[in-house]
Amino acid sequence: MMNEPLRRALPPVALVLLAAAGTFALTMGARQSMGLFLGNLNTATGLGLASISLAFAFGQLWWGLTQPFAGMVADRIGAGRVVVAGVLLVALGTFLIPYMTTTLGLVLAIGVLAAGGAGMAGPSVLMAATTRLIPPDKRGMATGIVNAGGSFGQFLFAPIAGAISTAAGWAVALQSLAVMTLLALPAAWVLRGNSMQAAAAPGAAPAKKVGTREAVSRALADRSYRLLCAGFFVCGFHVAFIATHLPGVVAACQLPPAVGAWSIGVIGLFNIIGSFAMGWAVGRWRMKSLLSLVYAARAVAVLVFVLSPKTEAVMLVFAAVIGLTYLSTVPPTAGLVAKFFGPQHMATLFGIVMVSHQVGGFLGAWLGGKAFDWTGSYDWMWYADIVLAVGAALVHLPIREKELPPRVVAAA
Repeated sequence: MMNEPLRRALPPVALVLLAAAGTFALTMGARQSMGLFLGNLNTATGLGLASISLAFAFGQLWWGLTQPFAGMVADRIGAGRVVVAGVLLVALGTFLIPYMTTTLGLVLAIGVLAAGGAGMAGPSVLMAATTRLIPPDKRGMATGIVNAGGSFGQFLFAPIAGAISTAAGWAVALQSLAVMTLLALPAAWVLRGNSMQAAAAPGAAPAKKVGTREAVSRALADRSYRLLCAGFFVCGFHVAFIATHLPGVVAACQLPPAVGAWSIGVIGLFNIIGSFAMGWAVGRWRMKSLLSLVYAARAVAVLVFVLSPKTEAVMLVFAAVIGLTYLSTVPPTAGLVAKFFGPQHMATLFGIVMVSHQVGGFLGAWLGGKAFDWTGSYDWMWYADIVLAVGAALVHLPIREKELPPRVVAAA
């Protein structure tokens, strides 16, 4: 259990939540709004949708791959320094996008710098810092609030980016997003500290200390952890496809471009509701059951959308329904990792789950562009969404939702 002087040094819960949720809002808002500029990039560079989608897809993969390593660094030297480096990289990469005219240049700006920075200041580090700084009885709702921050950023940034793009051009809009992300820098001071400062429940016994390598090995050997990774792969596929290609879906349906911006914004708005609701539900029902319910709801929502006429109203209603489930998978997924292994290696172990998520994200973003190039529509991607969502709903059912024995609780 954490000693009393260290406990008194922890910042107030509200400040922790503001810092973590605010950082996620700024990095996620900038990153999730980039799909709005896919058509502009295609027109400006002439590279083709598939090539530009490759840069976005690489960004999905790299965002995931950076997170376990960022988590390891945060667990050792503190989350604050990692967040600073991540925010600066997001701003730099986003600012450079309009100057890139080749596929390699776009991969560097979008896929390496912006996505890598967003991964460093992303869910694995932010959720772990929140878990570390907040007592266990408040963690369920806290992770929901942090997750809602990312959704609020998406809701806020997409219309702003669309408005600036209309008034001053898409390049100015992107660079404005880059500058806005720098507002997250002060949050690093609040989130500073490493895994040795994890808040413990009153009366809790100290966890047996386990090295990072051993903690990772034991996690990967656990069947429930592997099933959790498999389900999160599907989440990444859905989220990346929609974030990257929903404006293209709107265009293919011959709807006004503003519908694309508003649809992404509506997804973010309703995901705030979904995240709060999930944060509340995590402390009341089994997390694996909640995850199965979310994926089943996605399957039904996509099926109804595919069968419906593509009007502005249908598009916005679909965005609202998808928004309720969009990132509401994060609180129960993070909650299960913390429940299985404790908070001390949380950034590392949740970062590995995020890698699985982003492998799915790579395929969702890249195959979306390839499917449109091959067939002239996104229909096959929607069919894949439905099948994968049903699979994810089923794969969570065998998860054994209980704490692992004390001997395998990971500590710093």
